[in-house]
Amino acid sequence: MSNPLAVILHGACDREEYFSERYPSLSNSHWLPWLQKQLLMAGYDAQSPEMPEAYLPDYAKWAHVFERMAPDLSESSILIGHSCGGGFFLRWLSEHQLRINKLVLVAPWIDPDKRRAQGTFFDFSPDPSLTQRMRVELLASTNDAADVQESVNIIRAKIPNIRYHEFKDYGHFCFSDMNTEVFPELREIVLAKL
Repeated sequence: MSNPLAVILHGACDREEYFSERYPSLSNSHWLPWLQKQLLMAGYDAQSPEMPEAYLPDYAKWAHVFERMAPDLSESSILIGHSCGGGFFLRWLSEHQLRINKLVLVAPWIDPDKRRAQGTFFDFSPDPSLTQRMRVELLASTNDAADVQESVNIIRAKIPNIRYHEFKDYGHFCFSDMNTEVFPELREIVLAKL
């Protein structure tokens, strides 16, 4: 029997960050590598794929990359998405009626103003029955950007029974907001038993 799959998905960034050597790749930024190591030590097959052209997210391109891992998803799997990555997982799971253990949305963003994501990335309606197929945890900070707070409000209104975790002064849960790559509160939420 193989280890259960855990996938950690980064968010979007601006063009300057994407093409700058000053920044690591998004899958190696913020708390993502630390959490991946924590999940590996806990017995998960932890993956953190690099999504294409994250400065201009395209749903079909992101789905193509993620769906290479999808056959390994099971009722033991955990998906963790930061920002646009959380929005991606929310759409993908709303369109694919499968059961997993847990979906963890960290500052999920669904481009409520339809200004940044490419084309129809977020043209979907969140599945209100999602919490019947998996445990859904949502982490948000009171000082995040307005469009992220609006995304969180939309998600919470459309999907009942989400477990909501409110943080203060964590911004968008990036290194520049938290001044650390270690996020023990997230580890506890991700690894908490049902």
